[in-house]
Amino acid sequence: MADASTLSLPTILLVDDEEHALNAMRMALEDDFDCLCALNADEAEALMEDNFVQVVICDQRMPGRSGVDFLSAVRDRWPETVRIIITGYAETQDMIAAINDAGIYQLITKPWHPDQLIMMAKNAADLFRLNRDHERMSLEMRFLTRSVEHKLAEKRRALREGLGFEKILRSANSPMNPVVAQARQFASFDVSVMIVGEEGTGKAEMARAIHYGSLRSDRAFHEVNVVGVDDRILEIELFGHKRGAVPNLQTNGVGLLQKADRGTLFLNGIESLSPRMQLQLQQVATEGVFRPVGGHETLRSGARLIAGSSRDLRAEVEAGNFRADLFYALAQTTLQVPPLRARLSDLPLLAQEMLFEAASRHGKIVHGLCEDAIDFLKRYHWPGNLRELENEVLRMLIFAQDAVLGPELISRHILQAAPSEAGREPGVDAVLADTGSLKERVEQIEMRILRETLTRLRWNKSRAASELGLSRVGLRAKIERYGIEEPRKAGMPDDEEE
Repeated sequence: MADASTLSLPTILLVDDEEHALNAMRMALEDDFDCLCALNADEAEALMEDNFVQVVICDQRMPGRSGVDFLSAVRDRWPETVRIIITGYAETQDMIAAINDAGIYQLITKPWHPDQLIMMAKNAADLFRLNRDHERMSLEMRFLTRSVEHKLAEKRRALREGLGFEKILRSANSPMNPVVAQARQFASFDVSVMIVGEEGTGKAEMARAIHYGSLRSDRAFHEVNVVGVDDRILEIELFGHKRGAVPNLQTNGVGLLQKADRGTLFLNGIESLSPRMQLQLQQVATEGVFRPVGGHETLRSGARLIAGSSRDLRAEVEAGNFRADLFYALAQTTLQVPPLRARLSDLPLLAQEMLFEAASRHGKIVHGLCEDAIDFLKRYHWPGNLRELENEVLRMLIFAQDAVLGPELISRHILQAAPSEAGREPGVDAVLADTGSLKERVEQIEMRILRETLTRLRWNKSRAASELGLSRVGLRAKIERYGIEEPRKAGMPDDEEE
C-alpha cells in the first residue's frame, strides 16, 4: 500500500483580495491540489510559515503589499516555491522588470480560463518536483561521487565478464578450452579475426567475447548477419545513407560502420556476400574508408572487423568465389569453433544451463535433467549445434510435468539415435546404404525403434508391446536379445506395467 506522502496532493497557495476571484481559483484547482487561500500578503505569509507550499498564485493589485512585493519576499525566504502572478492591467516596462527581478515563473492575465489556470498550476508543481529531485541528486552526487564511480566501474567490469569469455560454457577438459585461450590472445591485439564454424556453433558469442576482452570493451559492439540480405539493404545498413537517397527517408542515416567506430563490428555469414559487396567491404577492410549511399564524400571508420563464416573461405578463394584481398584482410587471425558433436563433454553443462535460462524466462520451476536424459542427448550428433540443443531443451521444458526432466520428453529422432565411432549418428538412409547382411541392417533399425518406444513410454512394457504389435513375451525376448537396459529410476516415478 502506498504511504500518505505518495497519495497527498501538492499544496498551492492562492492570494487575491477579491473573495469571488479567490473562490473561482479554488474551485478550478481543488481536484488536483490542496488549496490554501489568503486575502492579502500578511495572511499568505502566515500560511507559508505553517505549511509546505509548492506553488503560489498571487494577484498583483492588492491593498498593502503588491503581488510582486509579496512574491519577492517568498523568493528570499522560500526560494524553492514556484511563483505565479495574476494581473489584469497593462504593465509598464518597470513593472515587467520588477516581475523578472522577483523570479516569477509565469504571468497570467485576466480574465483567465480555468483550463489555462489548471495547466499553469500543474506545470509549476511539476517544476517544483523536478527542482527538488535535481537538488537531491546533486547533493547525493556531490558526496557520493567516489562511491558512484567505484560502483559504475564494478558494473562495467561485471558486464564485461558477463559478456566475455566467462559466458562461453565448457567443461574442464573441453575441446573449447584451447579455442578460448587462442581467442583471448587475439582479443588483446587490435587485429581482424575470422571465426569459422558450422551454423549454430556460437560464432557471434565468441565475437562478442573477443570484443569485451579487448581494449575496445568500453565501446560499442554491433553485429549483422549478411546471409540472404539484399545488397541495397546491406549497403544502407553498413554504410548509412544521405538524405533523399532512399525513398521515403528524408534524413541522413548512420550506418553500422559509423556506429561501431572505435568499437567492434561482427559480420556473420560473409561467405554469402555478392562480388559487389565484397569489393565495397574490401575498401573498408584494407583502408578503413567507405562512402554512404547517395553520398560523394569518403568517410573513415575505426571499427575493428570480426568476420564469421560457416564455410572454409580458403577453398572459396581458390575456386574464385571470394576475393583473396578481402579474405586476407579479414583473416589476419583465424579461429575454428568446433561443432557440438565434437564437444559432447560440454553437453551436460550446456543443456542444464539452457534449461534453467528457459525455465526462468517462462516462469517454470525445474531442478534439471536426469542422467539418463543427458545420456540420450549425448548419443545424438546435433547437426543444428547449439541452436538445435536449445530448441530441444525448450521443447522438453514445455512438456515436462516433473521438476526433474526425464528421457521420455526427448524427441523421437534423438531417442532413436545411436552414435557411430566418429560420434556422428548415421541416419536410417545411411543404415540402408551400409554394408552387411539384410538381417544385420534390419536389426539395427529394430533396436533403435525398441529403445525409443520404451523410453518414450517410460518403460511401460504393456503400452510398448501394444504400440509395436507385440506380445509381452515377444517384447521381453527382443529386449534381452538386443541387450537394451532399463534406465536408472533416479528422479523418475515408477510406471505400472499393467
